[in-house]
Amino acid sequence: MKALVLASGGVDSSTALGLAVQKYGKDDVIALSVSYGQKHDKELQAAIRVSAYYQVEHLFLDLAKIFQYSNCSLLKQSTEAIPAESYAAQIEKTGGQTPVSTYVPFRNGLFLSSAASIALSKGCEVIYYGAHADDAAGFAYPDCSPVFNAAMNEAIWQGSGHQLRIEAPFVDRSKAAIVQTGLAIGVPYELTWSCYEGGDRPCGRCGTCRDRQAAFRANGVDDPALS
Repeated sequence: MKALVLASGGVDSSTALGLAVQKYGKDDVIALSVSYGQKHDKELQAAIRVSAYYQVEHLFLDLAKIFQYSNCSLLKQSTEAIPAESYAAQIEKTGGQTPVSTYVPFRNGLFLSSAASIALSKGCEVIYYGAHADDAAGFAYPDCSPVFNAAMNEAIWQGSGHQLRIEAPFVDRSKAAIVQTGLAIGVPYELTWSCYEGGDRPCGRCGTCRDRQAAFRANGVDDPALS
């Protein structure tokens, strides 16, 4: 069996890649990174490093044009600043009724649909991606939820003629649990990048930086990206 892993270069996808390599072997795993018009390429560069570490085939896909009409704060054309606060604070402002400003419109839906076509063309039978419970909480990123995952899995399973399925190993787990798993299997977190800003070092203030640091602290270790 062959697997295609959506690889952003962050903690979650890098852990999913590590799990896939452990399960299927590096020769039967393909990493796919997607450019969507984000403000910097630090995560994509991290994805190159992590894929090279695992010695897997690494593909790129550019979907930036699809998101050119969005004012999501992660995108180059956005007039919005990336919030320098936790996801909990952002969710409190929205009342959990709408996604946070760093939600890229239906990004995971587009990523998974595109990945499905590539996976079928490359002879893969499963797509891995790193959606997790913390991102889905409070409707922050609705395309990370178990309901969304189940719906996309059914659509891809049916649309592929029962040739391809999705596996989201962390969809019911926290980021701290992901880090716990990754530490146990030796994921090279020192090669990863999560920060929404594109500086020389993680900003430590954006939602994903705070989330990441809390996950490492929960496991009693320092975030290697800050060392």
